[in-house]
Amino acid sequence: MYRVNLFFLFLLAPVLGAVIALSSLGQNAAGLTLPVVQLEPAVAALHEEVQHLQYTIGFVRESLEEQQQRYEEQQRLLQALAEKTREHKRLSDAIYEQHILDKLGPPVRVHRSPRVEVKVFQLKGIGYRGYIAKVKPFDPAVLRVTYQPGPGETTSAAVRRTGAIMGINGGGFYRAPSGGEIHTLPIGNTMVDGKLIGGFQPSREDLFFAGFDRRGRLVGGVFHDRNALLATGARQGVSFVPILIRDRKPVPIPEMWRNQRQPRTILGEYANGDLIFIVVDGRQADWSSGVTLEDLQLTLIEFGVIDAYNLDGGGSSVFVFDNEVLNRPSDGRERAIATSIVVLP
Repeated sequence: MYRVNLFFLFLLAPVLGAVIALSSLGQNAAGLTLPVVQLEPAVAALHEEVQHLQYTIGFVRESLEEQQQRYEEQQRLLQALAEKTREHKRLSDAIYEQHILDKLGPPVRVHRSPRVEVKVFQLKGIGYRGYIAKVKPFDPAVLRVTYQPGPGETTSAAVRRTGAIMGINGGGFYRAPSGGEIHTLPIGNTMVDGKLIGGFQPSREDLFFAGFDRRGRLVGGVFHDRNALLATGARQGVSFVPILIRDRKPVPIPEMWRNQRQPRTILGEYANGDLIFIVVDGRQADWSSGVTLEDLQLTLIEFGVIDAYNLDGGGSSVFVFDNEVLNRPSDGRERAIATSIVVLP
């Protein structure tokens, strides 16, 4: 409003000038009134200025109306473009989803809820078998890492305790005596609900931390500094070795891990934010001999996975869905472990 008043004062300036001039002409040095005939030129000039002002005000009014119309039209166009963008994204998401499913094949189990969608697939390669879960978390809170102090617990027990729809084994661990009992403790950094269990442990060699942030996205890496780990925004996570895929590219496998066929557990992510969990059986010649990390890298890249981490494997590898162990753990039964990754329904 202040700017508009200044603008109209600017337009009125010539008129005010004319009025002041007229006032000046209205008196002589002696204070006597001039004859009317001497005022006529000034009155005519004032009339002209008023007409010009009326024309200018009308022009400004029309310009403002045109600007408002243009603004409203621009807003309509922007809304239409935004809707087209949303529609294109929906189409792109559907195409990307179909591309993933074309690679994985038909699901053998499915769970859907307002919070999460889980599709389970069988995995078969040359000399190995396993299971894959593609998880689409609508609510990031469905992703959790479990840890029970003490002797440890099986992934099935963790699934039942949390009411989860599925679960896999988590990070590496070791056993140590304490108070006359054997305790199962996680290696590296383990995070549950935003808290580091046992404090921060700097990474050594290729030991990584991998988990989920507040958005349910996969985050991870090798961290030598606590603040660097916390800067990822991680809320849940475990540690093991090695990193398999980073930014769609395979990471060199450390020498001690190369060309070994073993049971495996893998955590990864697609470009659209969907997560992939893989468990491969091994050490069972009549069923599955296991798979090398190099072969898994090729499979993951073929599937379109952009980031992937190798979790604890061997006898720990287990895949639980709807309270049923789908795979065949190499020990012949589940192993009590330190951490599991579960997906709530």
